[in-house]
Amino acid sequence: MICLGIESTAHTIGIGILDNKKILSDQRSMYTTEKGGIIPSEAALHHKKVKKELLSKALEEAKLNVKDVDLISFSQGPGLSPSLLIGKEFAKYLALKYNKPLAGVNHLCGHLEEGKFFTKAKDPVFVFVSGANTQIIAHEGNKYRVFGEALSVGLGNALDKFGRGVGLGFPAGPKIEQLAKKGKYIEIPYVVKGMDVEFSGIVTHCINLYKKGVAVEDLCYSLQETGFAMLIEVTERALAHTGKNEALLIGGVAANQRFVEMLNTMCNDRGAKAYACPLKYSGDNGVQIAIAGIMQYKSGYNIFKTKQQIGNADINPNWRIDGVETPWIRK
Repeated sequence: MICLGIESTAHTIGIGILDNKKILSDQRSMYTTEKGGIIPSEAALHHKKVKKELLSKALEEAKLNVKDVDLISFSQGPGLSPSLLIGKEFAKYLALKYNKPLAGVNHLCGHLEEGKFFTKAKDPVFVFVSGANTQIIAHEGNKYRVFGEALSVGLGNALDKFGRGVGLGFPAGPKIEQLAKKGKYIEIPYVVKGMDVEFSGIVTHCINLYKKGVAVEDLCYSLQETGFAMLIEVTERALAHTGKNEALLIGGVAANQRFVEMLNTMCNDRGAKAYACPLKYSGDNGVQIAIAGIMQYKSGYNIFKTKQQIGNADINPNWRIDGVETPWIRK
């Protein structure tokens, strides 16, 4: 089965083409700014501008025509509504024009299934850390369940918020990682509440310290070490609670090598196996939507086949991962 996946939840629009287990194409375009964070309306305009060219590049890379594709899948949510709408309308247009079935994919589910696709992890505790999402997830009772999460702002967005406050631009994560290598630790708040974490006050504290003259390198190092340690603590507790012996790091922040190192250390200490989604696929991409789309199609979950069904397909910006059914997972 050949699936064309369209990702457009936030700053990145991606188109991936997958032939069952073989990746035929992976094309992406990211909206960025020199100062400030993501502006949803501008990100949507970026996606609208580049979508057709991106599709042409993806088909050229795959050496295919849209007529050769068996399934169109799109990120239905969660995410920024303006960005989601661009991907949805493009996917519906292609499905209707070429008479193809349509799969509505939960963006987080795409990350989870992609993580297993690229690693040897079978039934892990997922450490999902992206811009808007910071969640500790595991599959229990025929569903993906959230065992812990950020109470206000996700770690990725927290890093971007800090970056805006100190003039690093967007996205700030990679710049913070580099600056942290030159810094030393200073004490900042550490906030774990049961299985949940809270980053908002920590970021405000760090920005205030920056305004008082504390070196940005020291703040980057301290913010990374503290934020990552909080998540490692909650992940270890989730491993103990579920009895699982695998941890899988996914999402854009999985690109941070210091985070990967800390997860490996914790897992080694407790005899568990740590995995991380490959760096190339740790961020948002169309391949993850194609991977989940194929699984959903084969199990009959959230598939739109008739013109009326496709026409009525809509986005779900607040679609939580624990609201997704998983009939393709058999235990």
